[in-house]
Amino acid sequence: MSSPTKNATRSSVPRRQDAGCPSAVDLFAGCGGMTAGFVAEGFDPKLAVEWELPAAATYAANFGVDHVRCIDIAELRSDEVPKADVVIGGPPCQGFSNLGTKDPTDPRNALWREYQRVVLAADPQVFVIENVDRFMKSSEFALLMDQLRSGALKRWKHVDVDVLNASDYGVPQRRRRTILIASRVGPVTLPAPSHAKDGERGLKPWATVRQAIGKVSRVPDRTELPESTEEYFGHRVPGVFKSTEIHVGRRPRPMSLERYDHIPPGGGRFDLPDHLLPRCWAEKLTGTTDVMGRMRWDAPSLTIRTEFFKPEKGQYLHPQWDADEPDNRVNRPITHREAALLQTFPVDYLWCGGKIDIAKQIGNAVPARLAAAIAATVRNRLK
Repeated sequence: MSSPTKNATRSSVPRRQDAGCPSAVDLFAGCGGMTAGFVAEGFDPKLAVEWELPAAATYAANFGVDHVRCIDIAELRSDEVPKADVVIGGPPCQGFSNLGTKDPTDPRNALWREYQRVVLAADPQVFVIENVDRFMKSSEFALLMDQLRSGALKRWKHVDVDVLNASDYGVPQRRRRTILIASRVGPVTLPAPSHAKDGERGLKPWATVRQAIGKVSRVPDRTELPESTEEYFGHRVPGVFKSTEIHVGRRPRPMSLERYDHIPPGGGRFDLPDHLLPRCWAEKLTGTTDVMGRMRWDAPSLTIRTEFFKPEKGQYLHPQWDADEPDNRVNRPITHREAALLQTFPVDYLWCGGKIDIAKQIGNAVPARLAAAIAATVRNRLK
């Protein structure tokens, strides 16, 4: 396993400094959103597996390279898996996603079986699976539950599973994800919400876009990433970039700028005048209102996906828009830095890869703050 060059930097991901830190294995680790939350709650990562090089490099830049395997999980031998207190991970969900092919034969749908193989090898007290909200309605989920009831995973008989909204855990984003926690050391429950939409039930109000990105410069620093590369796993990748260096904008066409200018906070393509509608939208009078949408300052964003830099893909326009002062409008999509903050990555997180690579890492990640809430409830169960 190749290590980075000596001048590679490390972010100061928040960590609880406790004696006897519980250990964790992170599968399908991506750029480290789940690990960031677990590390913040005092877990020590012993193994991370991620097959995409830029994501694995980002993970290594933040948490160290020695325990990271940049390979297909099927290539990981069971005898290479360390014993661990917890196994965490989100098998790729594109086969289940509303935005995917919805193909039940998609081979990515079976990757949870590799997750199961590693669980059996690591023999954790608890394991956690994260996936899209539709996962609970899939045939693969039904097979997984069969394994938990009477199959290879039956020792982990204490199971809690539900669809959680990240905004209920302090994430400034309405992101619904299936979370399953299974324990062999006694009952364990999903974390109780810490936030509610309007602060109901004595909880904190939902975190907002303003709280996440309100202090970030409204003018991106650049349109391209700095010229820099680092070696990870025997290959050179773009990076390592500080979070401030991924505050990159685009060069929208005049027509795009004119469209952006007509869209108020919470609005979308249905706010465009007829002369600015592309034919495909003009002929489709129904459908999602999120397309070409603008965020609201004082509410969570909608789900941050992998193409947040394209306003035509969702509600990704910057929230600053003044009806009476056109000059006080920010007519652009959010930047990579802003998307990372909405995903609650630490402000000094480090990044590797090109712009599209980093966007994919951010959009696919588990929000770090949601991961920390899960980690806290899991740690309370461990013996």
